[in-house]
Amino acid sequence: MTAQMEDEQTRVGVVGLGYVGLPLALAMHDAGYDVVGVDIDADKVEGLRAGESPVNDVTDEEVWTATRNGLTFTTDYSLLSDADGVSIAVPTPLRKTDTPDLSFVLDAAERLATVVPEDCTVVLESTVYPGATEGALADVLAENGATIGEDLYLAFSPERIDPGNEEYGPTDIPKVLGGVTEECGDRAQALYEPVFDEVVRVDSATEAELVKLLENTFRAVNIGLINELAQIAHELDVDIWDAIDAAETKPFGFMPFYPGPGLGGHCIPIDPFYLSWKANEHGVDTRFIDLADTVNREMPQHVVQRIVSQLNDHGTAVSTADVLIIGAAYKPDVSDTRESPAIDIVEGLTGWDATVDYHDPYVPALDIGETTYESVPLTDDRLRSADCVVIVTDHSPLDFDRIVEEASLVFDTRNATSHRDDEHVVRL
Repeated sequence: MTAQMEDEQTRVGVVGLGYVGLPLALAMHDAGYDVVGVDIDADKVEGLRAGESPVNDVTDEEVWTATRNGLTFTTDYSLLSDADGVSIAVPTPLRKTDTPDLSFVLDAAERLATVVPEDCTVVLESTVYPGATEGALADVLAENGATIGEDLYLAFSPERIDPGNEEYGPTDIPKVLGGVTEECGDRAQALYEPVFDEVVRVDSATEAELVKLLENTFRAVNIGLINELAQIAHELDVDIWDAIDAAETKPFGFMPFYPGPGLGGHCIPIDPFYLSWKANEHGVDTRFIDLADTVNREMPQHVVQRIVSQLNDHGTAVSTADVLIIGAAYKPDVSDTRESPAIDIVEGLTGWDATVDYHDPYVPALDIGETTYESVPLTDDRLRSADCVVIVTDHSPLDFDRIVEEASLVFDTRNATSHRDDEHVVRL
């Protein structure tokens, strides 16, 4: 830790105020740092200054209290000219070609390179391919003559935020961290240890990058496996959920994963591509990753086919059917619809000329193609009028007993219902 950081209040910046950056800024503020949150979205910054949180897991009251106690939100990078440390938490999407898009990271780095002082520690939180921190990010930050590890210190620490998870807060989850150099790692560790309950130090920034991709690729591959097994179990007339419950009784050698209508969110559907892209650059085929992606991407269509089949069994043609989708977000108790399988399911059903509505307490409106859908009230009459109710997201505020009681046909992709013996309830 620098003498400045020991003798004065540490001043830190957080670039990118989304579902990762905003909780991080608040955690750093709670740790006693003088925090400046920076985002290029002027409307978001204006809302934050007014005490309005753009993130489900952060309340308006938390934002308002922090701003009253000195946390600054701005679009102006120059306010970081005296920062001791800066964390970058900006989006890292895929291009249409399924190749990594680091444009937001590099834009942030270019802006930082012109303002951050010598001795500043920069930590990248955004998911990137192995080697990106030490290569692409370091190159940009060093464009003005800085030497990484001497004038400027650079590390990678993968975000592990789990939106909607009330059990583990941002600071409860062990924080993996690796520096571009040993001194970079030491500086970053000194910056993060007052914020997080545990900092897990690894040998390099590249190793820390691989840790993040390992975590999410592990999940993607195992979800792909259980999704394939769910399709096999359906053909064998076996309940996959009961089979998983039975397998879980083995006290060793088994970890339960659960099938679903498809993958969603920013991490699991996207992160494995960062690893496979880099592996392919080195001539390594990623067969498991590619196969799991294929299976997971096909799950929404599998759901659509199951809905069509169930409607036929109940004497209703899908072209005349009224289908109500429960849940537009990709997971329970969040408003995030990125990569949500609900979107693909709606597109698949409307492609069969079905009439489709949705209800989601967290998503008031949803753009799919050129159509804007609005969440409909979940009344008894609406449940009764639907030819099929499809549970895509099992948000905790929803009364699934009432859904089962009122609807004539329920297709449950999440095992949200407890009415396993009801003939009109079908599980994935």
